[in-house]
Amino acid sequence: MKTLKTTLFVGLGIIGLGLLGSCQDMKSDEKQGGNAQDTLRITILQTADIHGQLDPHPELFWENDSIVFKTRGGMANIKTLFDEERAKNPNRTIIVDGGDLIQGSGYAALSKGDIFPEIVKNMNYDLLIPGNWEVVYGKTSMMNVLDAYDTPVIAENMYHEESGKRLFPPYWIKEIEGVKIGFIGVNDPDVPIRQNPIFSEGISFSGLDDNVLKLIDEVKNEKKVQALFLVTHMGIFKQVELANNEMTKDVDYILGNDTHERVRQPIEGKYAKVTEPGAFGSFVGKLNLYFVDGKIVKDDYELMDVDPEKYAANPKIQALVDKAKAPYKEHLEAVVGYTTTPIYRYLTVENPMDNMITDAARWKTGADISISNGFRFGNPIVPVDGKPEPITRANLWNLLPVNEKVKTGKVTGKQIKDWLEREMHNAFAQNSTERFGGWLVRFSGMEVDFNSQAPKGERVNSVIVKGEEMQDDEYYTISACVRPGDPEDNLCRIPGVKDVEVKDYTIHDVVEEYLKVNSPVSPKLEGRAYCDYLGEYSFSTVPGTNYKFQ
Repeated sequence: MKTLKTTLFVGLGIIGLGLLGSCQDMKSDEKQGGNAQDTLRITILQTADIHGQLDPHPELFWENDSIVFKTRGGMANIKTLFDEERAKNPNRTIIVDGGDLIQGSGYAALSKGDIFPEIVKNMNYDLLIPGNWEVVYGKTSMMNVLDAYDTPVIAENMYHEESGKRLFPPYWIKEIEGVKIGFIGVNDPDVPIRQNPIFSEGISFSGLDDNVLKLIDEVKNEKKVQALFLVTHMGIFKQVELANNEMTKDVDYILGNDTHERVRQPIEGKYAKVTEPGAFGSFVGKLNLYFVDGKIVKDDYELMDVDPEKYAANPKIQALVDKAKAPYKEHLEAVVGYTTTPIYRYLTVENPMDNMITDAARWKTGADISISNGFRFGNPIVPVDGKPEPITRANLWNLLPVNEKVKTGKVTGKQIKDWLEREMHNAFAQNSTERFGGWLVRFSGMEVDFNSQAPKGERVNSVIVKGEEMQDDEYYTISACVRPGDPEDNLCRIPGVKDVEVKDYTIHDVVEEYLKVNSPVSPKLEGRAYCDYLGEYSFSTVPGTNYKFQ
């Protein structure tokens, strides 16, 4: 168990996605509730994937088949929401964060997460787990930051590589008026593969194996909790699959995180219910559990928008945020360019944000094709009243939260097609446990037509480069970013690259130079990658569910 396991489910016999089934007898049959005076209401508030975002910012919404932008988020505004909700249910409210808190902004990166402990301590969270990006500054920095929260942090599957001991306690239990609520933390076991391998040096991860089953049994039966939660940072696909696996028969809820999905009505699996409360501090999930004689008789759920017009900034947290930003503000708020069109990254296949970044890389390197990871979402940059909108270095860090040097090399058309097939399987596999994130890689210099529903290895229909069909035996020059810890001949997970060269400039240098010369830019959707089944505006694909991103 103390070595890396990249297979998520080990010998447990995955159960298919039967999402219309009921969630345990008590969840499907005992919904009537008792008299008000006999009912105990416990509230769980959940944030996730804040990604270093300290302030209110534009958020993208899909409404009436159109993209609209609204201002949401802000740590100080979240604190106001927390306080108001706690006041509605005093001493009966538990607040949880699901990870990826200390990475994703320039303020987070330049401080290596050190700006967060004082803020987190004063947010009055009850419980946190680490996410897949908590490792970004290395093991020592991660442990220093998380230990400084002075708040319980749990993760059952992260270990010191040398000693085999857990980095954090595996679970946390809270008793409220005689009712015990238990939480088991699970981070993504594929962190060393998904992130740059060097980030997680000294840490080993285990998958969902027999030890998880033992912990569930221990917390549920030995510790006698009346409600059991798995707090997981594995992505919506694997979390839904887990909710249909018999190992969760004693689990009530999976508080999911990682893929930034906005689950507005919990997804019901065969054994448990799954939530995921968006990202960037723009939303808070609110779950009410109602108990009579120690048993859950009812529940309700709401995904709450953190609207700054509704939740004014808490003065104490705002002062801490302003203090944390001060040493970096002049550098990060400097304007580096302008855009006349909205720049965003929320779609599954192609996004204006990545089109601009990969165009900049191809412009700088002269490569035939420039490629970039299918990154997580990022805060939009939205022009107002038809005027060009400034792009700051802080925006640039939101677009590219890791700033690595640019790497170039040569590959054959066959290598590129094989790579595209692997990446498409990572994004669109019908078996959710085989997915890595759920978004396609991005590129400039190619036009790719594909079928997301085709079998593994058969999804690519055509690849056009320089107006002609890509040839298997022809060599093409490519550029990507260095992934520290990867073999030298790897570019963005393409192995066997020839004539590799690491440039003396970073991807941030490239984009800043590109914006200086080409502003105002106007990135838009161009059909660089297209699939009839998904269409132009594909936000999420969660097999077997009726979930829709909104």
